[in-house]
Amino acid sequence: MPSVIFPGPEGRLEGRYSPAPRPRAPVAMILHPHPQGGGTMNERITQRLYKTFTDRGFATLRFNFRGVGRSQGSFDNGIGELSDAAAALDWVQSIHSEAQTTWVAGVSFGALIGMQLLMRRPEVRGFISIAPPANMYDFSFLAPCPASGIFIQGVADTVVQPVAVQKLVDKLRTQKHITIHHEEIPRANHFFENEQEELMASVDNYLDFRLSPDCPIK
Repeated sequence: MPSVIFPGPEGRLEGRYSPAPRPRAPVAMILHPHPQGGGTMNERITQRLYKTFTDRGFATLRFNFRGVGRSQGSFDNGIGELSDAAAALDWVQSIHSEAQTTWVAGVSFGALIGMQLLMRRPEVRGFISIAPPANMYDFSFLAPCPASGIFIQGVADTVVQPVAVQKLVDKLRTQKHITIHHEEIPRANHFFENEQEELMASVDNYLDFRLSPDCPIK
């Protein structure tokens, strides 16, 4: 997993990038939890998501938002972090230009940024949102949500109430032309501390489904 430095809106951004094994392989962007809560690209779930997509042959990038690790700048309440994510995707596309599709996977705050990114980038065709902070931020920007994906939530999460995520899922499921999956992991808290294997099994099952040639979701 080579360490990379690439230009962001407020200076350099630090990441880990795994090149694709074939020219037309899809891209995966992995977005870490809240910087002010200790979130970095080396957070456990972020690392596991990175490995999952790398193992499946994606051109995969995880990176530190501004002000985290060796990334320059300072926390910007999500506005600048969305610009960071867009710059990161631009950078991947500049060195892996033949990719047809992109996936975005985010954890908590990273899930929020990921959903905002897919609204701006039509090449994003799938998403994985883990513990999206639906009770802290307004997700009404998903109008309409342009891509299908999965929300995964811990039943014992006291940071993001499961009912808030359920409401978001119910709203998105009224839209045509997308399919929203939703899984709840029993006993899991916001950090999936003792349920990480169950979480990753859910991610893998969903990717098996979506990446199958027979998948009805395109």
